[in-house]
Amino acid sequence: MIDRRFFVAGTAASLAAPAFGRAAAGKASPAFPAGFLWGAATAGHQIEGNDTNSDYWVLENVRPTLFTEPSGDANNSFELWSADLDLARAIGLNAYRFSIEWSRIEPEPGLFSQAMLDHYKAIIAGCHARGLAPVVTFSHWAVPRWFAMRGGWTAPDSASLFARYCDRAARHLADGMAYAVTLNEANGTLLGYHMAPPQAHGAERAMLAAAARATGREHFVGGAPISLAMEMQPNLIAAHRQGRAAIKAARPGLPVGASLALVDLQGVGPNNLRDARRRDFYAAWLTALRGDDFVGVQNYSRIVWDAKGIVPVPAGARTGGEGWEIYPSSLANAVDYVHAETGCPILVTEHGLNTDNDAWRSDLITAALAELKRRIDAGTPVLGYLHWSLVDNFEWTFGYKPHYGLAAIDRETFVRKPRPSAAVLGAIARRNSL
Repeated sequence: MIDRRFFVAGTAASLAAPAFGRAAAGKASPAFPAGFLWGAATAGHQIEGNDTNSDYWVLENVRPTLFTEPSGDANNSFELWSADLDLARAIGLNAYRFSIEWSRIEPEPGLFSQAMLDHYKAIIAGCHARGLAPVVTFSHWAVPRWFAMRGGWTAPDSASLFARYCDRAARHLADGMAYAVTLNEANGTLLGYHMAPPQAHGAERAMLAAAARATGREHFVGGAPISLAMEMQPNLIAAHRQGRAAIKAARPGLPVGASLALVDLQGVGPNNLRDARRRDFYAAWLTALRGDDFVGVQNYSRIVWDAKGIVPVPAGARTGGEGWEIYPSSLANAVDYVHAETGCPILVTEHGLNTDNDAWRSDLITAALAELKRRIDAGTPVLGYLHWSLVDNFEWTFGYKPHYGLAAIDRETFVRKPRPSAAVLGAIARRNSL
């Protein structure tokens, strides 16, 4: 299921990377630490397909909805997971981040599926067979339909229900994991809460009301709603802590953390709003994660603030599909900031670019990694780099239009088609050096 045309050149493709990436790389010590993780990331709902027991499946298929299209078959990775692992190995990676789906493992409250646990155990074993360290996320946004129908992360017992799931999954799966991530972008809804316009909150509430009607409930809290971010936050923090304890009880030596959405916030001029926005977006979670084994940093761009608000992207700057500025240093800046605030080692759990210009993706990879290496040389502990994403996939409300993948996918045949940027990253990974 993999089109291997782009792996003929291998290392040569990396050496032919565009100029500003090469120039940045030349300024840093080239070799990364021994044991550095080089990988790519995915998420179950975004690639598996037909996740019919999840909250997102409901939200994608009601009217009104914020989703441009339903996930449907996605990449058919529930059946073709071995093709994804073969792709990661062929690229030259040594790690693979994926999520186990709570909605499949616990399709009804307290009913755990041995077959689904065995399914994910087979994926973990498949990683080891290919020399890939499994980095496993226990909840990558999606939750079971039944969980959303009883209030989702606003329910008083939501944290204990998540911990029960983590306990059962970890007792079956933790022995094979290299790293465990409890919650993906645990702070992600806070960014939307503070930055989305009022009409976005209203549209979201209308979709949740439609989902409640469709499921015959008074409330349906699914899809990580931004309008309920402040109400959910204490329960999510408790869920991380209780989930972490449950995973550690199953395997005390397994490194456990959570991942955060980290826009590189910068300030210009007097009385700029950067520090206030940092408090809004990050403070509670950075405090909660202190003492964890690592923090997962997920960065895609920067935002510059002055005293009045967001400063427009500079004229002529490259931008990705969402209009975000392509700013290679943003990753290293975010990594340094989180380490300074928490004291934890950092694992880059996501970094990438939505674009149809794959040369820009190659540029970003080489330039961002060169700057990250300079920070490592200066003493910031970084465990690895996991690119988002291994393959184009279902990007939530945006559907299949965004293209983040190191590989494209034929939506009819599901054949994975590696892009040249995959060879660029793979060559760096094989050398463990810029």
